[in-house]
Amino acid sequence: MPSKLEVFKPCLSRSQKFPLYSSKVSAGFPSPADDNLEKTLDLNTYLIKRPATTFFVRVNGDSMINAGINDNDILVVDRSVKPSHGKVIIAVLDGQMTVKRLYKQSNKIILMPENDLYQPIEIRDDMNMEIWGVVTSSVHCL
Repeated sequence: MPSKLEVFKPCLSRSQKFPLYSSKVSAGFPSPADDNLEKTLDLNTYLIKRPATTFFVRVNGDSMINAGINDNDILVVDRSVKPSHGKVIIAVLDGQMTVKRLYKQSNKIILMPENDLYQPIEIRDDMNMEIWGVVTSSVHCL
């Protein structure tokens, strides 16, 4: 069954830059010394390649957990990216928005969950399905 997703547009009117350190860490916090500061990182620039075609959705459900997409994650979605085989997509299926992996087999389109508790959804002629975009990034809170 498709999940309910919250949709957001990016706010690009204000840039917020964060420190990006050049030293890598295996665990713990980066050194606070300024000599390790490489540059600043603007998350809008990092996550949003095409602002006019980008939107965000908040995930509701666990059908994609094996792809690293968890309940309450924020997905960055780009409508200009071609929805090809194997891509994680946002689709509207019979009026409900869902996130699934797109599979194309012969003349069939299958929306694949990434959780064994859910069944694949084979798109039939009597179903109304529209792909809204391709997921390009995920913001995951611990």
